[in-house]
Amino acid sequence: MSLPSQPDAKGYLNVRIEPMTLEDIPEVMVIERSSFSRPWPERAYRYELTQNPNAHFVVARLDGHASVAKQTSALGRLRIRRARTDNAPDAVVGFAGLWMQVDEAHIATIAVHPDFRGRGVGDKLLRAMLLTAQQHCARIVTLEVRVSNLVAQRLYQKYQFEVVGLRKAYYQDNREDALIMTITHFDTPEYRAWLAAVNAASH
Repeated sequence: MSLPSQPDAKGYLNVRIEPMTLEDIPEVMVIERSSFSRPWPERAYRYELTQNPNAHFVVARLDGHASVAKQTSALGRLRIRRARTDNAPDAVVGFAGLWMQVDEAHIATIAVHPDFRGRGVGDKLLRAMLLTAQQHCARIVTLEVRVSNLVAQRLYQKYQFEVVGLRKAYYQDNREDALIMTITHFDTPEYRAWLAAVNAASH
């Protein structure tokens, strides 16, 4: 799945959402390690991409054809290890993934490189996950989020996630609780129409 680039308006970053590939893993790991206190190992992503038929992972790439001058300084801070050429894919600045479990979509991970947060990348990644869930006939969508992560909670609430439960001491690094957030009305005509309108308005 590939979504059109979002205009660089209101501080939003020009990115494309595309399926994650094995070649993206080095850049994904840079973001993973800078975003989580207990990062997934590289082998976990290789497993999801090659052995888990229920996994759907995407990346957000900088749009190399738009606002290049504005993005150059931040791009220089990515410190991506692989060599880049004019023909290489544009830099990965975020990623997300979900698992389909029968008729439930579980958003497993979503992260944006620290240098590119607050510019609409997480919003676009989440929207891509919801559209993917629709394509795979999910009836509900669920995720966990730290109780202290108010920024993420506000993003999820924007897309009509609601708190339905609590997992005590869910995060192993500091035993912080996790909120369970769900869109219980995901598979309704009203929500489908609303999400379609939001998606159309963002392009």
